[in-house]
Amino acid sequence: MRSSLSARAKVVLYGLLCVLCLPFVFPAWWMVTSSFKPIGDIFGYPPSLLPGTWQLSAYRDVFTLQPFARQYLNSLYIAAIVTVGTVAVSALAGYAFARIRFRGANVLFLVILAGLLVPSEATIVPLFQLFRSLHLVDTHWPLILVPVLGAPSVLATFIMRQFFIALPDELEQAACLDGLGRFGMFWRVALPLSRPALAAVTIFTFLQSWNLYLEPIVYLSTPDKFTLPQALTQYVDSYGGAMWNVQLAASSLTAVPMLIVFVIAQRQFIQGLAHTGITG
Repeated sequence: MRSSLSARAKVVLYGLLCVLCLPFVFPAWWMVTSSFKPIGDIFGYPPSLLPGTWQLSAYRDVFTLQPFARQYLNSLYIAAIVTVGTVAVSALAGYAFARIRFRGANVLFLVILAGLLVPSEATIVPLFQLFRSLHLVDTHWPLILVPVLGAPSVLATFIMRQFFIALPDELEQAACLDGLGRFGMFWRVALPLSRPALAAVTIFTFLQSWNLYLEPIVYLSTPDKFTLPQALTQYVDSYGGAMWNVQLAASSLTAVPMLIVFVIAQRQFIQGLAHTGITG
C-alpha cells in the first residue's frame, strides 16, 4: 500500500513539474521551431507548434547575410578568455580574503563589494575614453579586460571567498605540517576542493560574457569583430524590418554553447550555490 502511494505521489509530482516547466520550455520550443517556418507563418493564426513546411533557408541566410561564423568565433574565444581569467583572479582573491589575515581586509572587501552597486552604464563613458586613448577601440581588448579586472568579477570573488571560508581549517593545517607553503595549500588543497564554486563562477562568467550587449555596441564598429548579441540585431531587410525567421535561426545557434556549458556543469553549479549560500 505504501509503495503504491509512493508511486502515485511520484506521478503527481512529475506531472506538476512538467506543467510548471512549460512557461520556461515553450519560448525555446517556439524559437527553434519558428526558425524552420516561412516568415509569413511565424505569427500566423491559429499558432502552430510545428512548422507546416520545414525550411532550412533561414539557417543558410544566417551565414550568407553576415560573417556569422567569424562572429560566433569571436564570442567563443572572448567568453573563454574572460571565463579563465575571471576564475583565476577570483579564486586567488577569494582565497586571500578567506584565509590570509591582514590589516584592513574587511574594509577592502567591502570596498570591492561596492563594485556590485555600480551599473556598467555609469562607467561606460570614462572607460571608452580610456580605451580610446590607448587606441583599443574597435578591438576585443575592452571586452576582455573590463570583465576580468572590473566590477563583473566582484560576484565571482564573493562566491569563492564564501566557499573557502566554509572549508575546514584542519585540511590546511595538515598540509602545513607536510611542508606546504601558502600557495601550495591553495593550489593542492583548497583549489581542488572548490570545484563546485569554480563551476558556479564558470557558468555565471561565461553567460555574462556570452550575452554582453552594451559594451560591444560601444567599442566595436567593424562587422567582422562583432559578437553574437550585436550581430543578432543586424538581420533586417531593406526597409529596416526584422527578418524573424533568420533572427530566430541565429538565436537558436547562439543558445547552443550556453546549454552545453550548463549541462556539463549543472551538478557542480547547484552544489556551488548551496555551499556559498546564494539563492535566486
